[in-house]
Amino acid sequence: MPEDKGNIIPVDVKDEMKDAYLNYAMSVIVGRALPDARDGLKPVQRRILFAMNEMGIRHNLPYKKSARVVGDVLGKYHPHGDMAIYDTLVRMAQPFTYRYSLVDGHGNFGSIDGDPPAAMRYTEVRMNQIAEEMLLDIEKNTVDFIPNFDESMQEPLVLPANFPQLLANGATGIAVGMATNIPPHNLSELIDATIYLIDNPQSTWKELLEYIPGPDFPTYGLINGTKGIHDYFREGRGKLILRGDARIEDLDRHRKAIIIREIPYQVNKASLVEEIARLIMDKKIADVSEVRDESDRDGIRVVLELKKNATNPSFVLNYLYRHTALQTTFGVILLALINGRPEVMGVPDVLRHFIEYRKEVVIRRSKYELKNAEERLHILEGFLRALDMIDEVIHTIRSSQNVAEAKDRLMQQFQFSDAQAQAILEMRLQRLVALEREKIQEEYRELEKRIASLKDILNHEKSLMNLIKRELLDVKRRFGDARRTRIVDEAEPLDLTDLIAEEDVVITLTRDGYVKRVLLSSYRRQGRGGRGVTGITTKEEDLVSQIAVTTTLHKILFFTSRGRVFQHPAYQLVEMQRQAKGIHLVNLLQLEEGERVINMIPLKDFGEGKYLFFVTTRGIVKKSDLLEFVSITRRGIRAINLDDGDELSTVFVTNGQEKVLIATAKGYGISFSEEEVRSMGRVSRGVKGITLRVKDRVVGASSLNNNLDLLIISSKGMGKRVKMKKFPVHHRGGKGIILMKFGQPENEVIGVQLVSGQEEILISSQNGTLIRINCNEVSVQGRATRGVTLVRLHKGDLISSFALVE
Repeated sequence: MPEDKGNIIPVDVKDEMKDAYLNYAMSVIVGRALPDARDGLKPVQRRILFAMNEMGIRHNLPYKKSARVVGDVLGKYHPHGDMAIYDTLVRMAQPFTYRYSLVDGHGNFGSIDGDPPAAMRYTEVRMNQIAEEMLLDIEKNTVDFIPNFDESMQEPLVLPANFPQLLANGATGIAVGMATNIPPHNLSELIDATIYLIDNPQSTWKELLEYIPGPDFPTYGLINGTKGIHDYFREGRGKLILRGDARIEDLDRHRKAIIIREIPYQVNKASLVEEIARLIMDKKIADVSEVRDESDRDGIRVVLELKKNATNPSFVLNYLYRHTALQTTFGVILLALINGRPEVMGVPDVLRHFIEYRKEVVIRRSKYELKNAEERLHILEGFLRALDMIDEVIHTIRSSQNVAEAKDRLMQQFQFSDAQAQAILEMRLQRLVALEREKIQEEYRELEKRIASLKDILNHEKSLMNLIKRELLDVKRRFGDARRTRIVDEAEPLDLTDLIAEEDVVITLTRDGYVKRVLLSSYRRQGRGGRGVTGITTKEEDLVSQIAVTTTLHKILFFTSRGRVFQHPAYQLVEMQRQAKGIHLVNLLQLEEGERVINMIPLKDFGEGKYLFFVTTRGIVKKSDLLEFVSITRRGIRAINLDDGDELSTVFVTNGQEKVLIATAKGYGISFSEEEVRSMGRVSRGVKGITLRVKDRVVGASSLNNNLDLLIISSKGMGKRVKMKKFPVHHRGGKGIILMKFGQPENEVIGVQLVSGQEEILISSQNGTLIRINCNEVSVQGRATRGVTLVRLHKGDLISSFALVE
């Protein structure tokens, strides 16, 4: 480089990038993306309205081509591209985007289905009447003007804004490092709240909620819950849950339909309908036969026609809320520019800023009008004095050589001011008639009153605020309307179970750990002694070990051979056909190697005063409070400590004060009071419940009830009911008494259950055959009997499990 560096200044590139980026960021924040808290407009919106006002495209005049407006704004005020201007113009004309449209559009300005607007050369626009309120008195020095981008003309820094536009229409914008998302509100409610705030400057956000219950969207709909409203009223940030209005209606005697009449704000209706249709095609919503969009100019109407056998329309509706845009969230960020700086505010602060700005506008307007009124009064004073000596004035004017001389002589001889003398010279002769004199005097008196009123406004705060209130009430009278969006006071979070149709199901578990869920209706009733139906196709050497009858809304507790317990919702188990093998439990539960599920308990809820009663195959018993099992992790928790070689036999729910009976495979049993077993923690071992005979093991247990019978079923398909009085109560730890005798070799008890006789029994064999019979077909017998045949088993097959159907 030459030695003479001239004006070259070395700059660190890091500092230069920092400064340049900050300048860019502030340019975007102030000049493009964020609204001003005073008029609620971004620069491009403000420039569009100002240009239309300058062009005279008002609400009561003919429409003009949109291209004319766009070109004027682009050439004079906003050199950022014609589409940026036209897109803004289109949004200001869309009744489903703006709560109070500022532009009256003629032509295709897009639709709620996401259809694009026509090109700007085809559409026409003019200002809506409410937009003219934004520019009212702009010519009266109410706002400051600044040079435009090329300093060839002036544009307003802000519009006078006769109502709180920021909250009325809301705003959305993404700047650099910050964003704003303000929902629209009802104008009548806003004005009522503003007037209340004027009268009560220290009002809290809770007091303003009495006037503004929440946002009011142009697309109607519902707001589910008030917490988000309270949050953004208080802090300027909150999350709203928006829902469309969907109702279940009868199409005819046999069919129902879900009718969607309103959708959430900013949701594309066509996309919503496509989304619902896709769920129907994917069979995620099985009960819907057809979806139709019957919307027209009168409003939205989307029909979801349900199938004739659809039993739970509420399930379909809840599913739509959960999985489609029929329910959305609206994150409120009440960010706007205050004196050129971005600031997040609560609703009271926004209204306070508007009130202060409105005071400034009215004061500047009043000063402007006072100055003009005083100047006019001064001229009228000159007229009246001139009329009092009109002959002398006329003689002076006629005798003057020119206008300048006449003006000077009027000022010298009659002490008129320069302005008065000029006005007298310009006065027409018709003002000399008596009637005109009366008009001048009347105008003079009116001006005196007007000047007194303006001085009162400028000198007294109360008069100023009363004027602001009167003007706000006038805006409310002309443009206010009824609220559209309904607010649900209490937000009920959608639980997954709200989306599940409650159905009776059978949970089947095999010895090798395959589980499945089958509708109970898949198993038809048969008489006692029938062959049953195929309930599961097991792989070779696998056997059905347990079945449980429950509903899809219940939780299933899975107890394992190692004393752990897992929890799984019934509806999350895979629903399959009767003959299906099922899915292995390792896909659902985090089982350790060699660990087996040996017991299932369906539960509706975990209530106080309930206990789990554990019985092991070696006769150890334990009682634990059910509430200790409320929080079961995905990895499972310890339920009982087991001795080496011992396993859980059964677990059932008690109230802590019942009589219990333990049954063994060889047909012996013992009954004792549950109160003999104190409540223990989850990781305890328990105490002895029964002393077993050689090669015997516990196969079942049950609580006792004198009003019920004990159902006993053996592996060879025999069963009976026994009255409770046949079982004397002993102390725990004894060897027990006979429950059932066997007439067949290798027969043994597989389980016991309390029954009333009104239930049905679902019995499963090891090979997967299931039979469903009425309990009252099982006869009542004594303890030392074999029972009656319940199932005729195939050769080599044995009963593995049974369950009761209420």
